[in-house]
Amino acid sequence: MAKKPKKAADPGHKVLARNRRALHDYAIEERLEAGISLTGSEVKSLRDQRASIGEGFVTIRGGEAWLVGVQIQEYPWAHQQNHDPMRERRLLLHRREIDKLDTKVNLRGYAIVPLSVYLKDGRIKVEIGVGRGKRQHEKRDSLKEAEARREIDRAMSRRR
Repeated sequence: MAKKPKKAADPGHKVLARNRRALHDYAIEERLEAGISLTGSEVKSLRDQRASIGEGFVTIRGGEAWLVGVQIQEYPWAHQQNHDPMRERRLLLHRREIDKLDTKVNLRGYAIVPLSVYLKDGRIKVEIGVGRGKRQHEKRDSLKEAEARREIDRAMSRRR
């Protein structure tokens, strides 16, 4: 059987930052795409992929969703118009989505974490995930499963 060619990445979709740790620490049950309210220097810095979302999380306050703990480095050529790298940024979601997220978070053990920041058709979007924190033994189990999958893939590729 011939191997299918991989699809080319969507030309209007470019990942700017990814939170690999979130998939290790949380069992993600639901994913959402949200817009993000940014200043001009933040947009330029993100386009240069100068952001860290590993420590970030989403909180709901006053009926609005806020992205907290995400560091977008200062843009070196912005000077006086530069932004605070650790400022809280408002997420652009519909009221229904915010209410749904708020009820999930109020349940025990759920958290909202940013999974990736990407450029989609010229706009910067954030993929957020609602998940429950994994316990230590669950993390070990998922690592074992991933290793087993890699071994199977290696064995299958050697056979071809």
